[in-house]
Amino acid sequence: MKEINELVRKDFLLELRQKYAINGILLYVVSTIFVVQLCLGRVIDENTWIALFWIILLFAAFNAVSKSFVQESAARRLYYYMLAPAVSVVLSKMIYNSMLMLILGLLSLLVFIVFMGFPEFNLALFLPSFTLGCIGISGALTMVSAIASRSGNNAALMAILGFPVVVPLLLLLVNASRLSLKAMVPVTDIVKSISGLFLIDVVVVVLAVILFPYLWRD
Repeated sequence: MKEINELVRKDFLLELRQKYAINGILLYVVSTIFVVQLCLGRVIDENTWIALFWIILLFAAFNAVSKSFVQESAARRLYYYMLAPAVSVVLSKMIYNSMLMLILGLLSLLVFIVFMGFPEFNLALFLPSFTLGCIGISGALTMVSAIASRSGNNAALMAILGFPVVVPLLLLLVNASRLSLKAMVPVTDIVKSISGLFLIDVVVVVLAVILFPYLWRD
């Protein structure tokens, strides 16, 4: 845990110095939402709101998480290899990216509400789905970023591999968001939706812990 905490702290300190993700992604989100508002106006139906929100958040996640391993030099990876085990490295990256994605997701949600309004969601389903979705997307893309970094830091490979990986999670998020539009959502449906998202997050973490050491050793 000490190694993970130090690695997460290192990533946050680098982000505070460079401000790469926060400034760049917020500019992308604000400009995209502003253009959407100019084209469609503030009043749009709920399904369009959901589709636009998750599309914008998905591309923001790709831009924010892609730098996890892709921008790491070979010398720095070798330095990490000597300092900490592979499991600590991948868990620290996933924790950092999950926190970063939650911050960016909340800021994007606030900007989206300002420009596009906010449908009457069932918050007991929407907020947990939003949280688990941000964690799951960031975790999956972190592993994809590690794979892409081993192929010569190919940014195109990050997009090619990342999209099929997050499609199942994205489908669950859209279905959960549409379900939360109902005034009265049965408790069983809430539990089923949240459980599905939680299990996908767990599977992503378990696969990363099992597979990443082989990738890291090479």
